[in-house]
Amino acid sequence: MMTFPLKPFENLPFVDFMAWRRFWVWSSVAMVLATFVLLAVHGLNFGIDFVGGKLVQVQTAQPTSVATVRAAVQEAGFGSATIQEYGAANEYLVRLPGNDPKTAPDSAEKNVVAALAGKAGGAEVRRVEFVGPQVGQELRTTGLVAVLLSFAAILVYITLRFEFRYGLGAIASLFHDTVLTVGVMSLLSTEVTLTVLAAIMTLIGYSLNDTIVVFDRIRETRARYPNKQLTEVLNLSVNQTLGRTIMTAGTTLIVLAALFFVGGEVIHDFALVLIVGIILGTYSSVFVASPVLLALEEYYQRMVREDAARAAGKE
Repeated sequence: MMTFPLKPFENLPFVDFMAWRRFWVWSSVAMVLATFVLLAVHGLNFGIDFVGGKLVQVQTAQPTSVATVRAAVQEAGFGSATIQEYGAANEYLVRLPGNDPKTAPDSAEKNVVAALAGKAGGAEVRRVEFVGPQVGQELRTTGLVAVLLSFAAILVYITLRFEFRYGLGAIASLFHDTVLTVGVMSLLSTEVTLTVLAAIMTLIGYSLNDTIVVFDRIRETRARYPNKQLTEVLNLSVNQTLGRTIMTAGTTLIVLAALFFVGGEVIHDFALVLIVGIILGTYSSVFVASPVLLALEEYYQRMVREDAARAAGKE
């Protein structure tokens, strides 16, 4: 009788990851720099949570296409509005940006309903939310502070659990994941909302967990083989955790793919950010965190040898 292996990636071939460490690190640096250029040129598509505006949930008398709704709203004078399906086949979210002077008055939602009436046989407003520009700016600042504080807390945690240079390796990996994920969002013009910010915070926690597993194995391997070269220790540790990394990322991506394709528009961007982030986080745990740790360890050991040589010279 055939049985499914409980450890399908147990016998993966040994890969010399550290042999190409400079290539991976410099490739990651190049991608991060390219992302900064992209953000400077293209920017991010902030939603009304961060720039202010009005969200109008409408229900039409009969199902119609998003394109028809968009055309009707644009005819009403809201050329920069964004439309998405919400819930039932005849319910839509209409986001009116705060920088449009027609958005603030109470007549905005009435104009949207009036425009849809002729296209979909009538419509009614189910919900209206308004976010002022000042509140949006405060949310942007608060979101940035939350990400920076999480980085600082992670650095302290990794330093206490391992050592400071381990913490720097983890921060380099998280910075890489976060910046490139934001770059993909800019490239795809993904709307940045509080839900997307929550996905980024979730990504930081997921990527950190994967990095800690690798670091734990590195520490165990160094204690078990104190005479091995550091590159051998890192290679052995990464290879030993590779099967677990593939399984964890793979099963998580299966769930996120289901959310992305059948979860609806409401959860679409959340799933997209996590899919991109988990792929980058899996990559960075192997090709960024470990090489950066190796470079810091070599620098630290060189400083220790130089200090010992200076002390010996004075005696």
